Amino acid sequence: MFSQVIQGSGFYSKNKSEVVYLDNCLICIDDEGIIKKVVTPEDNQYSKVRMEHLLEGKLKVLGKDYILLPGFVDLHIHASQWPQAGLALDRPLEVWLQEYTFPLESKFKNIETAYKVYDEVVQTTLKNGTTTAMYFATVDEESSLLLAKLCGEKGQRGFVGKVAMDEEDSTPTYYRDKTADESISKTIEFIQRVEEVKNRYKQKVYPVVTPRFIPSCSKEALKGLAEVAHKNNAYIQSHVSEGDWEHNFVKEKTGMNDAFALDSYGLLTRKTILAHGNFLEKSDSELLSKKGTSIAHCPLSNSYFANSVLPVKRLMDQGVNIGLATDISGGYSPSMYQSIRQAAISSKMLEEGVNPGIASNKRGLKNSAITLNTAFYMVTVAGGIALSLKLGKFEEGYIFDAQIVNVRKNLPSFNQEKSKEDLLHKVLLLAEKDNITEVWVQGNRVI
Repeated sequence: MFSQVIQGSGFYSKNKSEVVYLDNCLICIDDEGIIKKVVTPEDNQYSKVRMEHLLEGKLKVLGKDYILLPGFVDLHIHASQWPQAGLALDRPLEVWLQEYTFPLESKFKNIETAYKVYDEVVQTTLKNGTTTAMYFATVDEESSLLLAKLCGEKGQRGFVGKVAMDEEDSTPTYYRDKTADESISKTIEFIQRVEEVKNRYKQKVYPVVTPRFIPSCSKEALKGLAEVAHKNNAYIQSHVSEGDWEHNFVKEKTGMNDAFALDSYGLLTRKTILAHGNFLEKSDSELLSKKGTSIAHCPLSNSYFANSVLPVKRLMDQGVNIGLATDISGGYSPSMYQSIRQAAISSKMLEEGVNPGIASNKRGLKNSAITLNTAFYMVTVAGGIALSLKLGKFEEGYIFDAQIVNVRKNLPSFNQEKSKEDLLHKVLLLAEKDNITEVWVQGNRVI
């Protein structure tokens, strides 16, 4: 007998280019929220399994207008920046940080402020189908711990980092760690405190070592934080080669590109997730592939701050694992559906070019476009790979994280789709949070 059986149809990624359609299958889930078996209607055990769990009240049957999709993984989101989503995206990154972002994040010393914002962030992302999120919090330890606990209590799988930043020349006096030693010691304490509560929650919460980026951290802090991560086998998150300003700043500061600089401090591991990566050169991406480091692709914020489009297909061809992210608030939307769309759109623009003054056969970077199937893979399976978790597939041994999506509500249905894949694409391009009727994490319904 299984803890829960879901009967219905759905989609998941087979690989980077192909999807699997489950047609009225039984997804059998154990007490730990792991898929133990997927039974197709052709299986001679189908009727028996279905009836046993129906009689025990453990069968959930989806109607014909509903499909299952895996829960989405947001690999890079600044939870503390939620209040400024949609603000000042026309300003340069360095100005936006100093005039808007740092003043906002400094307010999270007030635990009441932190609670109101973080409570809403976790609830909002869950409602949008995000079952796993890797969060930047702030420099403040107490409110960062609160974010981890809120993820746990609300049922989201949270990866939370207390931000480390101590560089006097590029961070304000009112919002930074006083010294490199303070950055390191507070990170150690934060890891210990999150580990103490981690297993209270079925889906778990995880501490993340979080040097904001090289411009805001001293060499001593970066090296010390890498040592902390290695000693604790912890996840690491930061930014890499985001835009012209940040990319050039690092080259001037360290004499090397961002990726090699991070590696020189010991910060590139298989548990490292780096946001952006738009200016990665071939040698940089080869290094990331060798180290097993993943990229969090942030297509919305890249449109505003990166001055470029991430060459996703080239990097994937070089063996770099790439997931997707919202990058609140550099990206204005908490919906990973928007990230899927923008990832596909921006890659198409990169391939075709955008300057009409250049002949069509000369503009653009050929072989750059990705499909919706690839973007779907990035937001599910690739996110799980980045986190070393079996996420994103409805297969035996995978964690059951899922969205139940109404495929007819507010979606045009006058013309019959030619294939099941057409239906998936329609959902990925048109669905909003109102289409998501339920969200499940680790076998538990949380929305």
